Amino acid sequence: MEGLIAVIGASGRSGAALCRALAQRGLRYRPVVRDRARWAVLGLPGEPRLAALEDAPALAAALEGATRIASCAHARWTPAILAAAPEGATLVLMGSTRRFSRWPDAHGDGVRLGEAALLAGRHPGVMLHPTMIYGAQGENNVQRLAALLKRLPVAPLPGGGRALVQPIHQDDVTASLMAALDRDWPAPQALVVAGPTALAYRDFLAAVAEAAGLRIPPILPVPMAPLRLLAPIAARLPGLPKIGADEIRRLTEDKAFDIGPMKEELKVHPRPLGEGLAATFTQE
Repeated sequence: MEGLIAVIGASGRSGAALCRALAQRGLRYRPVVRDRARWAVLGLPGEPRLAALEDAPALAAALEGATRIASCAHARWTPAILAAAPEGATLVLMGSTRRFSRWPDAHGDGVRLGEAALLAGRHPGVMLHPTMIYGAQGENNVQRLAALLKRLPVAPLPGGGRALVQPIHQDDVTASLMAALDRDWPAPQALVVAGPTALAYRDFLAAVAEAAGLRIPPILPVPMAPLRLLAPIAARLPGLPKIGADEIRRLTEDKAFDIGPMKEELKVHPRPLGEGLAATFTQE
């Protein structure tokens, strides 16, 4: 992994985790951030370059001299990154498996747009599409779910929580980013990164409860429509985490993926969910 690595979104969860890994390996990187103070709070090495992704001249200046560019910003910014990247630079971009959702929304549409731009562009590299990420410092997926389980006598789930999920630990996402930066890509491509196995959401919920030392609540199957209507009301109640109507809708679709290409291309073998959850709640 020779040359300078520019890390866009370095002060975010995945970006900061990547910078820690790069620093541990003694690799030269340049954090590209919007807010210098937010970067400084992390206490990581590296002099940041300030650049808003909508500011083309500032972004081009921040990326100048980089031979590899890792972006943990939303994939919708891919066209701007492609336009600002030095000629011949390899790109490793974060997408999302939301690009496969059958429910249209701005997030998924932006990921699809970004992927199409990368695949049609002149730069080699890869867009990694992670599933639900847990275990990062400050992430709120499993922690928010655990907080909700503390307060609910039953778990109301659309379809009884039978739709599949395949969460991936942040350390495995970071390992995937590092592996992608460490290899040469002959052409742009996209790759899903996910946990080792898919499981029903009701089983994921039980695993989170067990790891957090909580009682596993009984599942109450509820139609999706009333849950979506109740979501804005529940969000106003003190002590209850906010869960959006769109999040409830996505609980009804399977999110299960083949990770054979991930293991073959990146040589990353993600950890089992139980192991990752145990580490997540131990570090709290």
